[in-house]
Formats: sequence, C-alpha cells, structure tokens
Amino acid sequence: MTYDFAPLFRTAIGFDRLARLVDNAAQNPAVPSYPPYNIERLGDGSYVLTMAVAGFGPDDIDLTVQDNMLVVTGRVASTAPAGELLHRGIATRAFDRRFALADHILVEGADLTNGLLRITVKHVVPEALKPRRIPITTASPAVAPPAEPERVEAPAANDGVAASPAEHAA
Repeated sequence: MTYDFAPLFRTAIGFDRLARLVDNAAQNPAVPSYPPYNIERLGDGSYVLTMAVAGFGPDDIDLTVQDNMLVVTGRVASTAPAGELLHRGIATRAFDRRFALADHILVEGADLTNGLLRITVKHVVPEALKPRRIPITTASPAVAPPAEPERVEAPAANDGVAASPAEHAA
C-alpha cells in the first residue's frame, strides 16, 4: 500500500526528508525486536534511549551517527561455554538497530551499566534558528518641516523709548 503525500507538501519546502522517512517506515513493516529498548523524554529536548544488551561489553558495541541516523551495532565474539549448555536463553547474537534523528539532535554520550546501554540525546536549537525580536525603526523624514518665519516687531511710536504705564493710561 502506498500513500500520496503530495497534497501535504504543496505549501511546504524542504520536507522531502520527512516524506522519505514515512516511505521507509511503510516499506519496512518487519522491524527487528532484538535488543529491546525504551525511549524516554526527560524534559524539553532531552531524551534517553535505553537498550537491554546483556552479555555485551563496551568493546562489543559500536555507536555511529551519520546523516541524521543513529546506528547501534553489537558484535560478540563467540565463546564456547565451559560446560554442557542445556538451555540458551541469553541472546548474544549480533544486532544492528537504526534510529532516525530529527534535525539538530546531538548524541551527548553513552554508558553501559548492568547490561543496559543508556544513550543520552538532546535537541539543540542553533542560535540562528531561535526566535529573535526584530527592532522596528522609524524612517527619518526626507524633507525637514518648514521653519516658522521670524517675528519682527514693529518699533514703538516713540522711537524705541519704552512707554511708561502712566503714558498708556492717558
């Protein structure tokens, strides 16, 4: 069964990776179940991938990140049991697990304790993609407003001598 996602991408640019991811998921219905794993969200953008890898040591596991894909590979050198093996319940078979990573996901580290491989992952938004406030400026007027004409006072009738209040009363 195939799906046509063309209507969804008519107004979107650069989401072809998402379309490939959906196509790959639809084409690969048989996903291996070994080794079992959990994915936990610890907070905003922080995740932990925990894989149960009993019988594997740090030298038996390889982690690589390439093209937004985390690849966890495990290979154990076959060891013959010291005695007669009556039941094999602990799987130490080789595995290759792939996890698609979103853009700007950083694998911070990994540790192996008590047969559990914990891989810490964080979403790191680059400064260029963080929201930023754009200041709004006002344009300077192209033409300066006209200056008010200077007020020139007419000389008084008595040739510049100030009149006293008594003269005004007469």
